[in-house]
Amino acid sequence: MTATVEWVAEELRFTDLGDTRRNRRLVCIVEDLAAQPSASVPQASRTPAALQATYDFWKSPYIKPAAILASHQQSTVERMQGAAIVLAIQDTTEFNFTQHRSKRGVGPLDHPNMQGLKCHSILCVTGEGIPLGILHQQVWARDAATQGKRHQRHQRAIQDKDSQRWLDSLDVTARLIPQDIDWMMVGDREADIYDLFMQASTMQVDFLIRAAQNRTVQSDHPSSETLLLETAIQQIPVCGRLSLEVCRTPQREPRHVTLTVRLTTVELQPPRNRPRKDGLLPLPVQVILAEEEHPPDGEEAIRWLLLTTVTVNDLQEAQQCLRWYSYRWLIERYHYVLKRGCHIEQLQLETADRIERALATYAMVAWRLLWLTYLARQSPEQACDEVFEAYEWQALYCTIHHSSLPPSTPPTLHECIRWIAQLGGFIGRKGDGEPGVKTIWRGLRRLHDIAQTWQLAHPETGCFQY
Repeated sequence: MTATVEWVAEELRFTDLGDTRRNRRLVCIVEDLAAQPSASVPQASRTPAALQATYDFWKSPYIKPAAILASHQQSTVERMQGAAIVLAIQDTTEFNFTQHRSKRGVGPLDHPNMQGLKCHSILCVTGEGIPLGILHQQVWARDAATQGKRHQRHQRAIQDKDSQRWLDSLDVTARLIPQDIDWMMVGDREADIYDLFMQASTMQVDFLIRAAQNRTVQSDHPSSETLLLETAIQQIPVCGRLSLEVCRTPQREPRHVTLTVRLTTVELQPPRNRPRKDGLLPLPVQVILAEEEHPPDGEEAIRWLLLTTVTVNDLQEAQQCLRWYSYRWLIERYHYVLKRGCHIEQLQLETADRIERALATYAMVAWRLLWLTYLARQSPEQACDEVFEAYEWQALYCTIHHSSLPPSTPPTLHECIRWIAQLGGFIGRKGDGEPGVKTIWRGLRRLHDIAQTWQLAHPETGCFQY
């Protein structure tokens, strides 16, 4: 990965928007937004002309959101090379524009009184939890005519439901990822869709999905009786216990948990309310039930019931699947960065199509924030000059250490990220753990101003001269 000033050009080197001027404009926009990810568009734009050009870019009907994201997709695929496995994590979120009554092209959200857009994303992650990039993103507005008809959803074909986005995204993922790369689809309870299981099986794609439906199964128990999923797994004795670190969520603090684990193999039976002509067949899957027996006072116990096509024969293989599933939280953080860091819901754009172009642009900004956060945890000894320009880390060092003389050797990436987080309010007390993406995006905004001043003080090269 190249340094800050160069990474955008490297990331967008495959861009083809039909005009070299548009290509250059996209690079400039992403550079401005990435330098100050939590700033408003007027604050992040380097000049009034750049601000107007950004709004004109998002307004243009000749620029498609998929084309904006296309180069980042190719760069994401390049970063997959060498990974032992790639986790293609899917999830859906919504952007609430209820307070912006003048916006056109939005639709009802899950709450009946709210208006906005739905967004389904695919975030690719290594088996060690480092975000590789956004492989695909769908944005749409629900039809107001379907509002208030949830009781009829079982009567509609899947093509007419939001669930179809999961199947479409699986198809796109299989098309974009080269055949020589091992990957699997990861999803939460919303992904418990039988059609999705069948499509993955037909395409010979592995999946790891948290169960939401207590489906009918054929157990591999000697009696071979038909049971409900929960009953079948509870009949299996505990095969062992393991420790796992779970991430911070709005409902809990990060903590180490001890989980009891049960494993079995079952054959999922097709939904009974589906006609045979749908072609749905029984599907063999591995089942992992991980439960926290003694959660801390006031905390809800962790309970994951996972379905997977990956072979799980023992506790060690189950632990690997559980660790992979714990990385699903990264896509929640991605959506959090878009909303709270990049302030997508505060964008003063008049129409849904302009918002969709802005989302495609901000996708790269949000991904890089996550990448910086988790790369510093996984590769703490990496030199920071592979990520930051010399004038950036020198200005950062001198600000934190109240010094006028930076060191001759670049500090580590881990040190730099903690210093940036310190600018954003991270205290770093014993027990605080590693800084989160929120303090990092705040710190990057301050670092931008500090580094600009440093460059003015060293106009020859923009960095300190020894």
